[in-house]
Amino acid sequence: MQRLVRYPEKGYVAGVCHGMGEHTGLDPILWRAIALCSGGGFFVYLALWIFLKKGHDQ
Repeated sequence: MQRLVRYPEKGYVAGVCHGMGEHTGLDPILWRAIALCSGGGFFVYLALWIFLKKGHDQ
């Protein structure tokens, strides 16, 4: 199983949603919509931005 990492070079802000998309196989746009529309999604996004390591481009 692939580790959850963020891709700042590929994402719009910090690459968290792109990393979630790579990890789950879903489109990163879906993860962006979830982060924006859900009640606590913004705080989860910030936490992941802080704690996730940067991934390497493939």
